[in-house]
Amino acid sequence: MDTPTRSAEPQSAVEKSAIRKVAIRLVPFVALMFFINYLDRTAIGFAAPNGMESDLALSAAQFGFASGVFFIGYILLEVPSNLALHRFGARRWLARIMVSWGIVSLLFTWVQNYEQLVVLRFLLGVMEAGFFPGAILFLSLWVPARHRGKILALFYLAQPLTSVIGAPLAGWLISHDGILGLEGWRFMFLGVSIPAIVIGVIAWFYLKDKPADAKWLTRDEQVWLTEALKKESAGKTGSTAAGKHPSILKVFGNGRVWMLAFIYFGFVYGLYALAFFLPTIIGGFQEQFGTEFSVTERGFITAIPYVPAAIALYFWSRDASRRGLRTWHIVIPAIVGGLSIPVALFTGSPAATIAVIAVTAMAIFAALPNFWTLPTQFLTGAAAAAGIALINTIGNLAGFSAPYITGAVTDATGNYEVPMFIVGFFLLLSAVLMTVLSRLKKPAGAETSDDTELAEAPR
Repeated sequence: MDTPTRSAEPQSAVEKSAIRKVAIRLVPFVALMFFINYLDRTAIGFAAPNGMESDLALSAAQFGFASGVFFIGYILLEVPSNLALHRFGARRWLARIMVSWGIVSLLFTWVQNYEQLVVLRFLLGVMEAGFFPGAILFLSLWVPARHRGKILALFYLAQPLTSVIGAPLAGWLISHDGILGLEGWRFMFLGVSIPAIVIGVIAWFYLKDKPADAKWLTRDEQVWLTEALKKESAGKTGSTAAGKHPSILKVFGNGRVWMLAFIYFGFVYGLYALAFFLPTIIGGFQEQFGTEFSVTERGFITAIPYVPAAIALYFWSRDASRRGLRTWHIVIPAIVGGLSIPVALFTGSPAATIAVIAVTAMAIFAALPNFWTLPTQFLTGAAAAAGIALINTIGNLAGFSAPYITGAVTDATGNYEVPMFIVGFFLLLSAVLMTVLSRLKKPAGAETSDDTELAEAPR
C-alpha cells in the first residue's frame, strides 16, 4: 500500500461548478443536522455538573453508565438503520431519525430519577441509530472520491463547532433557572431538543437522494456527477457493475473493515471521554486550583479546546486533499493525542490544563475526517452502507465504554489520572493499528478500485 489517494488532477468547469454547488447547498445543511445531533447526545455532559447530578443523586459511575448506555441502543440498530437508509433513501430516513430523537430528547426535560435517565438515554440511542454513518454515506453518494476528503472535512467541522457554540449555549440555557418552572439543566434539554424536530421536518423537503433529482444542478452537472460516481463504483465491493451482487455477509468478513473499526474505536474513546467529562473536570477546578467559575463561564471554558480543534481539522484535511491522503495524516494525530492527554493531569493551573486538552482535541479532530474517506474507497452500494455502519458500530462501543470506565475508575481511585492514561493508551493503539494496516499487502484478487490503496507509512 504505497500509493496515496490522489486529488490534484485537472478539473473541468462542469466538475468545479458541480462540486461547488454540492458544497454550498448540501454540506452546510447536513452539517447543521450533525451539529444538533452531537449537541443532543452530549447535552447530558453539560447538565451533570450543573444540577442534574445532585437533583437525581447520581454517582460518577451512574452518570458514566447513563451517558454510555446511549450507545447500546445505538449499536443494536446501527447496521439495520443504515441498510434502511440505503433502501428507502436518505431524505426520508435521515428526516425520520432526526424527528424521532428530538422527541425522545425532549422527554429529558422531565426525567425524575436515575432509572428514567437510563431508559431515556437508551431510547435516544435507538432513535439516533444510523444518523452519522447515514450522513457519511449520503455525502459519498454525491461526491466522487477525489473531493470526498474536503467535503467530509467541511461536514465534520460541525462536531468541534458543537462545543465551540453549543457549550456556551448550553451554559446560557442552564443559567435561566426557573423559566417555565424548570431547573436550568431541564430548560437546557428543552432548548436543544426542539431544533432537532424542526430541522428534521425541513430535511424531508430540502434533501434530495441523488444528483439527478437536484433541480439546482444544471443538466451537464447532473450528468457529470452521475457518471463520475457510477464509474468510480465499478470494481468496488458491493458493486453490481463489477459483475458481483452486493453481499452484506462479505462486508462482515472483510479484514480491512474490521481493522478500520478498531482504529476508529480508539479515536471515539478519546472523543467521548472528553465530551462527557470535560465539563465535570472544569467544574473541579475550584477544588483543585482554588478557582471558581460561574455556569456561563464554565460553558465558555469548555468551548476553548474546540476552537483550535476546528482549525486543525480544516487545515489538516486540506493538506491531505492537496498531497493525497497519507498514513501519517491519521497516525501522527493519534500519537499526539495519546501522549498529550495524560499530561493534562500534571499541569499547575486551569489555563495549562485547558491548553493540553486543546492539543488532544486538535489531534482527534484532525484525524477523523481523513479516516472517514477510507471505507468508501473500497465499498459501494449496500456494502458501503453496511461497512460504514459496522465501523461506526464497533467504534461507538467506545462511546459506551469510555464514559462508564472513566466514571467507574474515577469513583474507585478518587481522581482522573488512571482514566486519562486509558484514553492515551487507546489513541496510541489506533496509531499502531493504522500503521499495520498501511503495511498490509492487498490480497490477490481483492475487489478494489485504483483509489483503494492507503499511503505508505511515514519513514
